[in-house]
Amino acid sequence: MTEFATMPSLFVSHGSPMLILTDCPARDFLSGLGREIEREIGRPKAVLCISAHWEDAAAAVSGAARLETIHDFYGFPPALYAERYDVPGDPALADAVAAALVRAGIETSIDPARGIDHGAWVPLKLMYPDGDIPVLQLAIGSGRDTAYHHRLGEALRPLREEGVLIVGSGAVTHNLRAFRGQPVDAAPQPWVVGFRDWVADAVTQGQWDDLLAYRSRHPDAAVNHPTEDHIMPLFAAMGAGSGGPGALLHHSYTHSILAMDAYRFD
Repeated sequence: MTEFATMPSLFVSHGSPMLILTDCPARDFLSGLGREIEREIGRPKAVLCISAHWEDAAAAVSGAARLETIHDFYGFPPALYAERYDVPGDPALADAVAAALVRAGIETSIDPARGIDHGAWVPLKLMYPDGDIPVLQLAIGSGRDTAYHHRLGEALRPLREEGVLIVGSGAVTHNLRAFRGQPVDAAPQPWVVGFRDWVADAVTQGQWDDLLAYRSRHPDAAVNHPTEDHIMPLFAAMGAGSGGPGALLHHSYTHSILAMDAYRFD
């Protein structure tokens, strides 16, 4: 039987769907991240991605044998819609994920038809372009708080020892209402920089209480996250770590409003 090394838990900011086609530091970083993990640790047995773009009232796991590409966006160039990342799933692993969550007291279902949305396929296609590693998606909880998502991650933690790479995919900052056509390399807004710096300090110093209460602990939290969907995968990735401080893997901005930071939790 093949043995797999213990994988980390990651949080990545996926930005605009155009990231897959746009030359920028965040794209360069993600394009090398899979190779970096493989050199240091090895190839994962599978990837479990918690994407901001799948919300459900309760936890839901994709259980399809093959995940088809979902183009869950509109108004973009035809080249983006031509991008595909159809990848193998792992129904047996989906059963194991669901069982782990149920044991933790988290209501869970398996969706046998769910494909892979751009919050997952954009970063994963950059990380693993061959598309030969099985992928599962896990929905974030619609209306659920930070503590719920942290607990979700904690329940998934043992999967890392079985070679499953856990990837939370969202955004450190995500106020698309503030987008006014700024170019990809536009200088970041001060309210973006301040919140991003606060999150980075809290993650790298292991200040979990502050992060879990981020909405009341930073004055610009609400302006950076008018809705909370894109920050919730961070708390799942934190929970799937081993409890120590996270490591900052990448820092950059795109379009003046999106902090593209990535973190690793071991």
